[in-house]
Amino acid sequence: MHKGFYAFIVFSAGACYGILSTFVKTAYAAGLTLADVSGMQCLFGMLFLWLSAILTVRRIPSFFQILSLASIGIPMALTTIFYYHSLESLSASLAVVFLFQSIWMGTAAESLIFKKLPGKKQLLSIILCLTGTLLSAGLLDEGANFSFSSGMGWGLLSALSYTAMMCASSLLGKGVAPALKGALMSTGDTLLTFLLLPPVFLLDFSSWPLLLPYGFLLGIFGVALPPFLLAWGMPHVGPGLGSVLAASELPVALVMALLVLGESITPIQWAGIFLIGAGIVAGNIKNS
Repeated sequence: MHKGFYAFIVFSAGACYGILSTFVKTAYAAGLTLADVSGMQCLFGMLFLWLSAILTVRRIPSFFQILSLASIGIPMALTTIFYYHSLESLSASLAVVFLFQSIWMGTAAESLIFKKLPGKKQLLSIILCLTGTLLSAGLLDEGANFSFSSGMGWGLLSALSYTAMMCASSLLGKGVAPALKGALMSTGDTLLTFLLLPPVFLLDFSSWPLLLPYGFLLGIFGVALPPFLLAWGMPHVGPGLGSVLAASELPVALVMALLVLGESITPIQWAGIFLIGAGIVAGNIKNS
């Protein structure tokens, strides 16, 4: 298939992540905890992916491939936990700014792994996306009150683990069906999440009516679709361009906040969204 198609697939994975912050903020407001949200998300997502894999996959990968793909669940789980930790104390727009440091981290990682410098188009793309990120997050308005906090530290850690996940997804499991690759990744994700955040909510049946809707939505958009799409598209675009394409998360997050939470988007934020779009196009022109 045309490389631009795979670029769109990775773009869609980022868009899925953009939906999450609105759902998580709503879940926290409803009284759910980090363990509730993270645990239900990975559990539902794993079930969805394994159902898809069982129905569609016919070829079983080697033991090494199974183990290596499950290991991608480690940075996958840490990304969720770190990012949702940051959302406990930061606004959704500010938390995503720190997660978006994965844009330059991904390019740096690609340069180290493949021992090649980023091209001019890729550098232009990163500059446009980072500038757009600052504008979209409203940091120009909040700049006077800016001071580093633990929430920002969690956000930076989420960017680092997200970069590791993108790199591993692009390098490991080539030739494995995307549905099975995503299922194995989500299995590692679930195991580590339950180890770090014991799923006590499974025994509290009275909370299930509140947990299940959030678990379903977060499982689809936070676990099931992103790894499936990344497993499909990342081997064809690489971690550098992939990190830029995944910048679709921010404009989607802002639009969701506008439509679902009723938050306003200023002209400066719309300008930032435009710059991010321009950055994505600039980085992908040669593949279109």
